[in-house]
Amino acid sequence: MKPFHDQVIKRPVRDGALIGYRLGRVEKQPHAIVMIHGLASNSTRWTEFVNDTSLQKHWELLRIDLRGHGLSLYRGHISRKRWCEDLRDVLAAEHYRDIVIIGHSQGAQVAMQYAQEDQTGLRGLVLIDPVFDTNLTGTLGVARRLKWLLWLGVRFLWLLNRLGIRRRHFPLRDLYALDRRTRDYLATHPDKQIADIYMRPTADFGYIPLANYLQDVIEVVRPLGPLQTITCPVLVLLSKGATMSNVDKNTQIIRQMPNSKIEYIDADHWLLTEKPQQARAVIEAWVNGLGR
Repeated sequence: MKPFHDQVIKRPVRDGALIGYRLGRVEKQPHAIVMIHGLASNSTRWTEFVNDTSLQKHWELLRIDLRGHGLSLYRGHISRKRWCEDLRDVLAAEHYRDIVIIGHSQGAQVAMQYAQEDQTGLRGLVLIDPVFDTNLTGTLGVARRLKWLLWLGVRFLWLLNRLGIRRRHFPLRDLYALDRRTRDYLATHPDKQIADIYMRPTADFGYIPLANYLQDVIEVVRPLGPLQTITCPVLVLLSKGATMSNVDKNTQIIRQMPNSKIEYIDADHWLLTEKPQQARAVIEAWVNGLGR
């Protein structure tokens, strides 16, 4: 399939901030697949998916840069609630009748909160390795216990910014190119794991303000509301070898959503990098089963 060419749009939302997103369509449609990236990421996380998916024939494909990331550079307060507000503003401006939201990791948290607030026009959710605050281990588990220290760090960085001490420019990180390099590297270094590459915060600092990165972490460890309120169809893709949380506990949490289906794939949290064809096939089959 040929690469899917999409339009880059920057749209003002209710408080005047500019939110960037990429919108691709074969022809104008009243419904869209909406894709939300994870922590310290951006909309290029979905480039490989939109290039290859057959869903482009019948759905518009919208991949948003959350406020504070990528095309939506912003240096103030960001939060999951604000991300949901921004997404609603963008979708209202595009006049969609119905949507399916796909979220990876922190993006899955945003998708779930969006659904908890209002499911009008929401055909379903696809959650790729969602994370839940009570089931975080390692560095993120520590961050959950010490998030007040992270807030102190954010406020200190805001003070430096007001004094003019800040980095002026952040290049856009091409995550599709990074994924290809990572697959090539892992293929020739069987002793290495993908977490060795993608769980290094210092690798992200050149592409996102540090205050935004810390706020991302704070939002990752923030509890979600009751999952029982998410009654729309939900497909969850879980990596069998996930290292940042317990898969069995995640399964128990996910089953609180009454209309959820879980598919397990042999990977470690970065399914779109590790098993892109398998993940895409599962998503396409499920979305096609929803009808239009």
